[in-house]
Amino acid sequence: MFDADDLAEIREGREEWEAETVEPLLERFGERRDSFRTDTGGQEVDRLYTPEDVADLDYGEDLGFPGEEPYTRGVYATGYRGRLWTMRQYAGFSTPEDTNERFHYLLDEGQTGLSMAFDLPTQMGYDSDAGLAEGEVGKAGVAIDSLADMETVFEEIPLDSVSTSMTINAPASVLLAMYVAVGDEQGVPREELRGTIQNDILKEYIARNTYIYPPGPSMRIITDVFEFCAAEVPNFNTISISGYHVREAGSTAAQELAFTLGNGIEYVEQAVEAGLDVDDFAPQLSFFFNAHNDIFEEVAKFRAARRMWHDIVEEHFDPRDPKSTQLKFHTQTAGSMLTAQQIENNVVRVAYQALAAVLGGTQSLHTNGKDEALSLPTEKSVRTALRTQQILAHESGAADTIDPLAGSYYVESLTDELEAEAYGILENVEDRGGMLPAVESGWVKRRIQDTAFDRQREIDEGERIIVGVNEFEVDEESEMDVEEVTAEDQRRQRERLESVREDRDGEAVEARLSDLADAAAGEANLMPPIVAAVKAYATVGEICDVLRGEFGEYQPDAV
Repeated sequence: MFDADDLAEIREGREEWEAETVEPLLERFGERRDSFRTDTGGQEVDRLYTPEDVADLDYGEDLGFPGEEPYTRGVYATGYRGRLWTMRQYAGFSTPEDTNERFHYLLDEGQTGLSMAFDLPTQMGYDSDAGLAEGEVGKAGVAIDSLADMETVFEEIPLDSVSTSMTINAPASVLLAMYVAVGDEQGVPREELRGTIQNDILKEYIARNTYIYPPGPSMRIITDVFEFCAAEVPNFNTISISGYHVREAGSTAAQELAFTLGNGIEYVEQAVEAGLDVDDFAPQLSFFFNAHNDIFEEVAKFRAARRMWHDIVEEHFDPRDPKSTQLKFHTQTAGSMLTAQQIENNVVRVAYQALAAVLGGTQSLHTNGKDEALSLPTEKSVRTALRTQQILAHESGAADTIDPLAGSYYVESLTDELEAEAYGILENVEDRGGMLPAVESGWVKRRIQDTAFDRQREIDEGERIIVGVNEFEVDEESEMDVEEVTAEDQRRQRERLESVREDRDGEAVEARLSDLADAAAGEANLMPPIVAAVKAYATVGEICDVLRGEFGEYQPDAV
């Protein structure tokens, strides 16, 4: 880089520049603010960055080459020059028929992977005719009650030619079993199934609250999924360790980084304690990050995440397979940054956020529809969101070279700062006994809530400008179409469920549910009996009720 004499000359030149050029200008015009910070208030942004800010950077140790340790510059040697990121648009709404239609539409428009959203009853392990499901069926995603619904969703979609991401957590084992069952019906070898289940229960206790069972049994189910997939479905990512929802709940970039990797450490530790070899499952781990507003902060976060995960796994788990230390991640643009006011502005926000994800080297990307602050996205807004990715890939030049911001004094400095702050947070986690105790005590949630409170106060007081919300407002908004889930849609789904129950072999269902109860009461892997139960057309609610009976339901302390 630069030797001591070079740095001294640069320092002298900077001091002269500040005295002779900057100070006279400041006296006349000043600056817009007394201080500048990255988007979520994590890092102070200096006026200028020079080689002094990266004087300690060791290229080999800190950066390396793409596809080589420590993977700061990416996990693939050719980046997007070899293969573009997987383009996914989050889909799944109303009934399985509607979702199948949307999937076919997206594939026809050039989407390269499917991303499946589930309604709230499914996420909580309830069937569509449960009392607690009333009014929520099909609203936040597709309603999946039984294997029959999953068969409909993937009708005429060969599972050996698509990669499917499923945003499901507490009942993730059940939905994975259904996907495997559909693959079996299609004659697709299990080793050819590709995709990801989110399956990240710790962040549910932290941020989203769609949990069912207490942490202990939940971790057992997750490690059972790890073991099952390593043996049966080796190309399916067994978990998507999610910082996205941590950030959506109000965290800073450094908190998102620390708590996500902290959760990852906890999952690996639990799996190793359960007797799994780290190299048997760690290559199947994936991560899920938020692409927020500040382009440079986000790029630095993604680069720091790769380097940190490599170092953490290398140091703590002694892997033999280099792939065990590679952090691969999906990115979604920031839903919390979509505004109901002047929704056309969301197209611009999403484009910049997507650019940050691409510059940061994401393996998979979802771009939000402009109308998602109001409703499920329309076909038109989904197409615009997908076209945003395609323009980035084919017109912008952002995908033509690997890690294009490497060497930027600002980006390298910010990468180091975010890494240092995240490690500091992880030290606090370790002092509390690890992520599981830190989550159970409410400590993690309190840290995020404090940050979210400060951010909202800044918006309310005008310290933080949100275009179209607290600045540059307009009196009128144009009307637009929104997707709606009707009472008729919900009625049809409940009737479909009733029909499945009438047509299936009731004795076979009871037998398979009894086998599952026995496995839950013992130490056997839960996935084989779950797969058998879904193949008998046992419902999500019935399977989850068996596990509720054995494991109980989580009751959080007030935070």
